[in-house]
Amino acid sequence: MSSMFSASRRREAIRVLRSTGPRGLAQRAVRAAYDRLGASELNAKLDLDLITDSRRLNLPVPAQRPARGTPLTVGWICTPPAAGSGGHTTMFRMVEGMEAAGHKCVLYTHDVYGGELARHEQVIRDNWPGMKAEVRSVSDGLGPLDAYVASGWETAHVLASQTGLATRRLYFIQDFEPLFYPAGSHYVLAEDTYRFGFRSIVVGPMLADLLRDKFGIEAAIAEFGCDTSVYRLTNPEPRNGVVFYAKRDYARRGFIVGALALREFHRRHPDQEIHLFGDSTASVPFPHTNHGTLRPAQLSELYNRCAAGIAMSFTNLSLVPDEMLACGVVPVVGENDYAKASMDNPYVRWVPPTGSAIADALSDIVSGSGPAPAQVAANIRQTPWEVAKRVTRETIEDEVYGPA
Repeated sequence: MSSMFSASRRREAIRVLRSTGPRGLAQRAVRAAYDRLGASELNAKLDLDLITDSRRLNLPVPAQRPARGTPLTVGWICTPPAAGSGGHTTMFRMVEGMEAAGHKCVLYTHDVYGGELARHEQVIRDNWPGMKAEVRSVSDGLGPLDAYVASGWETAHVLASQTGLATRRLYFIQDFEPLFYPAGSHYVLAEDTYRFGFRSIVVGPMLADLLRDKFGIEAAIAEFGCDTSVYRLTNPEPRNGVVFYAKRDYARRGFIVGALALREFHRRHPDQEIHLFGDSTASVPFPHTNHGTLRPAQLSELYNRCAAGIAMSFTNLSLVPDEMLACGVVPVVGENDYAKASMDNPYVRWVPPTGSAIADALSDIVSGSGPAPAQVAANIRQTPWEVAKRVTRETIEDEVYGPA
């Protein structure tokens, strides 16, 4: 019986190899090992000792406030960043804003997988050299600083779990993170962080509206900015091709919907080059160029070759639509009433998030009815990141010093 089973397995492997190639066979082998070893639990790995219940919080604050104008020391808790992380880039801009105002900042990395602090720090120094903050690990304990800022739902639980730490607590919110998960434990644990009572700073008005409607939170709004020193028009000529921010493992980025749209777009316009970026392992069944992870200057160069782009996000806006616009690219974005509150640019194509609707918009743009790149780039968001830095700094100062 075992020999028959083995022969069947061999025939199956040969059939898979012929139909999908070595990569497809390797993927199936890895998937089988993944299931046997129960590796899926890594996707949901949490330190249960650092999970908090909003109904049982009693968080101490310092007995006295420092005099206004006294330099502060502020801790920022974040997951370890990877090169190109947009969320970390935005948060680190706020850290730089605090440092420029004379305050000291300390980054605390929260790594449930036990990665080496030295490796995380090297990634930070290599990719965000403008930030001077000291880098520590949550596992070494949180010191008695003037304030701490959580930067995501897991780090909000970390900060809330420190019941013996007298400090001021804030929450820098860049997305409605419960929507990162299906209905279940992670969803409700993420949602519960909005009941912790931390002073909230949100990126963009979409989140301010959503948190006010659902939780009664009045948050300070750090407006989206765009780094126009990097993302700018360098090619005003008519262009060929489209670009897709393809993040396969992030459901909110709509990879499958984008792939369906591009397959239809390629059928209609086989002469138009299709570019992917963001995930070097993303594969689609039509001709394309996958650029993987790009540094900002490289991404700006790619944008300046393309006429249109897909920038899907089923939660808060990403930075991608603004960056595309600054380079003269017309972004096609899935309709979202909350997200529209964060972007009123007339050249954004809001469409139903279906493959055919996105393909229709891309076809319309590359067929000559779209605006000229110079027109698009001339209508970018005029709010610099300095505004968000100021709002963030003033909110932290107000929380620590007391109202001005």
